[in-house]
Amino acid sequence: MVQELILAAGAAGSAGVLYVMAAARVVKQYERGVVLRLGRLRREVRQPGFTLIVPIVDHLRKVNMQIVTMPVPAQEGITRDNVTVCVDAVVYFKVVEADKAIVNVEDYRFAVSQMAQTSLRSIIGKSDLDDLLSNREKLNQGLELMIDSPAVGWGVQIDRVEIKDVSLPETMKRSMARQAEADRERRARVINADAELQASKKLAEAAHQMSDEPAALQLRLLQTVVAVAAEKNSTLVLPFPVELLRFLERSTQQTTAPGEAAQPETAQPETAQPETAQPEAPHAVPADLLPEEVMDQIRDQVGAAPAPPDALPRGLTPVREAADDADHADDSNDASATGPATGTAPRA
Repeated sequence: MVQELILAAGAAGSAGVLYVMAAARVVKQYERGVVLRLGRLRREVRQPGFTLIVPIVDHLRKVNMQIVTMPVPAQEGITRDNVTVCVDAVVYFKVVEADKAIVNVEDYRFAVSQMAQTSLRSIIGKSDLDDLLSNREKLNQGLELMIDSPAVGWGVQIDRVEIKDVSLPETMKRSMARQAEADRERRARVINADAELQASKKLAEAAHQMSDEPAALQLRLLQTVVAVAAEKNSTLVLPFPVELLRFLERSTQQTTAPGEAAQPETAQPETAQPETAQPEAPHAVPADLLPEEVMDQIRDQVGAAPAPPDALPRGLTPVREAADDADHADDSNDASATGPATGTAPRA
């Protein structure tokens, strides 16, 4: 009898241990437990810690209450200003009601992911390219509202949504780069023009100040020369003031004015006389170079019609003189030859 009681107690203990092992559950700190008894939801949500359920009858499902970071795949769309872009984002959400996340939606993670993708495509179509690039905070808020509206019934709370990257076509990138370069060049030119305007105003003030004190210009000139000579240059350029030239011009006019008053004669305008082209005198030809026949013709012409030397052309004057010299030489030879014959005969 005692043995039977001991065996029964042992069997009951073993059955109790098996029951406890089958019914015991542990819910972690970041989880909540939802119990379905015979398929029906129990209103009580099991809190973190040790809990017991009815084996075979109850079914415990644990729900993670941590914030979930879910990347949204890149979505390609056309903006309102007809630019094709590819935008991806990231969604931060968490479960606030574990029973709704189990009962109202089959898979709340997949549901949130699909809702985020459709909302992102809708935001792309309603926005301009400039808004996607510069006004992302407003778009993030709109995207968060679009995802959070249906997620409330799923027991999910959208913490925040961020647009991560906006991919543009290469042609659009080059166009935007040229636009930015042109804008920067325009601003640089405006700044340069403003600097030139300010510098011109300062230079005008400096010139006005130097006009009152002429010595200041000379001091500025010397200062410039010192600055240039300090750089060990082999060539030194000295600027010549224009005012000094004007001073010299005025002093010259003042010195020449009394002389002009002493001689009131008016200068007669000179009349231009046409210049007649003088014929160029031919070169004298030596008599030794002329043929004998030409010399005879010249002698005949000179002997037949003697003319003064001025009447002959200038080119023939030396020829005539050469011919006359030749005639005089012949006459002297003849005279010397006939002289003794015409005289008295020599004595025997």
